[in-house]
Amino acid sequence: MIDIKFKTPFLALIGAVALMVSVPAFAQAPAPTAQATASAAVATADAAAPALTPAVPVAAAESADPPQMENAGKLTVMGMFGSATLVVKVVMLGLLLCSVISWFLLVTKIIEFNSMEKAANGFMEAFRGSKTYSEAGRTALSEDFAGNPLADMTAAAVQEVELSRQAGLHISGEHRETTLHRAEAAVSAVQSTLGKRLSSGMQFLASVGSSGPFIGLFGTVYGIMNSFIGIANTNTTNLAVVAPGIAEALLATGIGLFTAIPAVIFYNYFQTRISGFGGRSESFVAELMNSLSRQLDKGA
Repeated sequence: MIDIKFKTPFLALIGAVALMVSVPAFAQAPAPTAQATASAAVATADAAAPALTPAVPVAAAESADPPQMENAGKLTVMGMFGSATLVVKVVMLGLLLCSVISWFLLVTKIIEFNSMEKAANGFMEAFRGSKTYSEAGRTALSEDFAGNPLADMTAAAVQEVELSRQAGLHISGEHRETTLHRAEAAVSAVQSTLGKRLSSGMQFLASVGSSGPFIGLFGTVYGIMNSFIGIANTNTTNLAVVAPGIAEALLATGIGLFTAIPAVIFYNYFQTRISGFGGRSESFVAELMNSLSRQLDKGA
């Protein structure tokens, strides 16, 4: 055991040593704190500086966006057509011209078919009321049925029989089949002319209906190609910049479909009416030949 007299000085000595060791630590502590504070201030300033740098471009971009959106909202069909390239404009104008011609054919062919059907109905009544082929021929040559296909067939058959009679040929008896053959050949010539008359304009409608979408697609491809070239030149991927050019290109395809779809519908409609009238003319030819054969057998 340490004596009490030596214990107190020993504890005092230990306390003095501890105090001497701790005093320099406390003296040096404020210096690192100041340096840390300065470093934190510099770091804060450095972090704030980059954040302020892009403020100008962002503001500029925000100020540039409204005009682009405003121009995009003003896109119209006429505006897109006016700003399209020359090739795309030529494609659009060509398709629109074809569309106008298709509608014109629709109106004229409908009027032609309706008048032809009406005249054919009137001539059939007059033909069936004729007692001889000569009377039927005079009816066919009247002004009331001028230009009617059925009247032209009747006139051609009767004229052929009359020409054979005037030439001194026998038209009845054993020569009846030869006379009917010549009359039928004359009617076939009129039918061929009728087929060409009815099918006029059909080739145009078929061509427009089949090639119209592809012509419009050509204009679209050309316009989109120019749009991509513009993207490469401006080095931007902003949709508002290239959207007008793409819209102009797609307008060509829209006009192509607008032209082709009615042309296909008109073509199918007229083909149906041509087939119907062709069947009616075939039936009339059979009726005409039967009537002529009966009258030749009678020696009329």
